[in-house]
Amino acid sequence: MRVICTKMHFLDHMHAQTQRPVAGKAAVERFAGFFDRCKATPLAPQIEALREATMTRLRPESHGDLSNWLAVLEQLPRIQKKHAHLDAHCVMVESAQRIDSATNDTLRRLLASLHPWRKGPFCLHGIYIDSEWRCDWKWARLIHAIAPLRDRLVMDVGCGNGYYGYRALAADAKLVLGIDPTLRFVLQFLAINQFIQDDRLTVLPLADDDLPAQLGGFDTVFSMGVLYHRRDPIAHLARMRRLLRPGGELVLETLVLDESGRNVLIPAKRYAKMRNVYAIPSTDAVIEWLGAANLQQVRLVNLTPTTTAEQRTTPWMHYQSLSDFLHPSDSTRTLEGYPAPVRAILLAQR
Repeated sequence: MRVICTKMHFLDHMHAQTQRPVAGKAAVERFAGFFDRCKATPLAPQIEALREATMTRLRPESHGDLSNWLAVLEQLPRIQKKHAHLDAHCVMVESAQRIDSATNDTLRRLLASLHPWRKGPFCLHGIYIDSEWRCDWKWARLIHAIAPLRDRLVMDVGCGNGYYGYRALAADAKLVLGIDPTLRFVLQFLAINQFIQDDRLTVLPLADDDLPAQLGGFDTVFSMGVLYHRRDPIAHLARMRRLLRPGGELVLETLVLDESGRNVLIPAKRYAKMRNVYAIPSTDAVIEWLGAANLQQVRLVNLTPTTTAEQRTTPWMHYQSLSDFLHPSDSTRTLEGYPAPVRAILLAQR
């Protein structure tokens, strides 16, 4: 009897092993249109490597909720698109027909099940997704400072659900590859794009260190809200440089210290309740880091304190947000006593 049970367990295990890649393969087909467009770009030699890495990350064991999120995509109402407005502050898609209240309720419920919505806002067939971050404010700060995106190949590292990618398409970018290792955000993108239906943009479930070493040729690379989450920030900047073609532009947005000198804050445990903030440099220090990564023509184009009007709790992100992370009697300090968040946008070239 012991032998029979062992054999049955072995067969069950082998069946599961053969089924897992199939699930990943089915999910990765949702990226097929984007990969087809890559064939006429410098990304062509890396398509299969990107596809395989994506399939690996989308195996059912990658996250306990993945099968539920994929089921949400299947249950989303099929609504015919009339217009998509990617240049609006609330990235929008309008329906070709009137949506009845039952369909509206179903759509709202399914989109809400992908909570929390960190980046946005989005307006999907009359549903206003009021995200935690007013990402349109950040976009407004940078779009007129960066090199025009017309016909450019763009990479957005740590892109969340793809909000900035849609705004880049509205600025006439040719193709936008977004990556983010958080599967929930990737599934949010797939839900959004199921309605917007634009395969010039995708969000793959990858981190920057998951990318093929030979991947490159991008005209513009965005790294926004990533640098301070890296244990080795100069290595991250060097990786961003490798992604660029010669003359390409890095758009770096990061937490900084608003003070002179080459200072770096290394939080003891947490910064604004975040556990994975390893270093916050002064603007002079981050400029020095960019130089150490062999990036040139560095420019600081924006320096803005983050306010509770820009980052806040909403019905679509009802966890704690910035107001909960600041000292109750001194909004210029975090709960831990560090300087409150200030964000800089810097540009640099390869």
